[in-house]
Parts: sequence; C-alpha cells; structure tokens
Amino acid sequence: MVTAKKLPQALEDECCPQRPYDIYASDCPTRQVLDRIADKWALLILDCLRDGPVRFNQLRRELMGVSQKVLAETLRKLERDGLLVRTVYPTVPVSVEYTLTPLGTDLSRPVAQLAHWAETHMPSVLKAQQAYDATEKQRKLATPAVLNRGRG
Repeated sequence: MVTAKKLPQALEDECCPQRPYDIYASDCPTRQVLDRIADKWALLILDCLRDGPVRFNQLRRELMGVSQKVLAETLRKLERDGLLVRTVYPTVPVSVEYTLTPLGTDLSRPVAQLAHWAETHMPSVLKAQQAYDATEKQRKLATPAVLNRGRG
C-alpha cells in the first residue's frame, strides 16, 4: 500500500500554507488536474507557450501528429483550468492566439523540465526497455516448459 509522502514542514508551510486537498484520495479534485497535465498534448502545448503567445495554426504545425480536433479540445480544457487564455482577433480569416496565464506559466516550468528530461534520457529508457523485453521474452519461453512438466 502506498502512503502519502509528507513534505518537510518548512517546505509545506512555504508552498502549501493551507492544503485542503489530498492527491492520494480517490475523490480529490486534484486528480482531474493531474489527468490534464499528464496528457502528452497538454504538456507539449504548455511547453510551446512558454516563450509567449502562439496562434492555433502555429501550434498545430509545431505539435506534429496532433489532430485539429484534439488540439482544440486540449486547448479548451487548459483554458477552463485557468492555465491559458484564448484571444480572438477579428481579422479575415479570424486569428486565435493562446497565452499562458500566471498559473500556466508557473506550471510550464516543471512541465518543460519533464518534457526535456524525456529527450535527454531517451537512450537510457530505450536501453532499459530492450533489456526488459529480452528478459520477458526469455521468461515467456521458459514458462510453458515449467507448466508442462506437471502434466505427464
């Protein structure tokens, strides 16, 4: 069973003066926020917006592989959570620009670290995956032989 990790009191007082939420509780609303920021597209959007306002089509070009629908849905959810602001400019065609709010800017720092950690450590992750897959393959090959010994 996993128990909640307690921050040192000084750090807790500094970052969480009143902490009415328990992230380990199944009904805690913080879980919804974690679901949002754990989404790869949300992470990448927050990282793209760190340097300033970005238009919808520019985001779409930078986030290779995201569909227009998924991008629009993710942006709406981030806007609802107060992490970004959507500004519509009455041009022809209409231009839409997204900017991080102070809350979104605060979140974008650890998000950037996480995203770029993945880039930096990908060779190690791939090596670990290959080692695991090789071991798992050997285990699966050995398992039927062990199971069949008792059937004779």
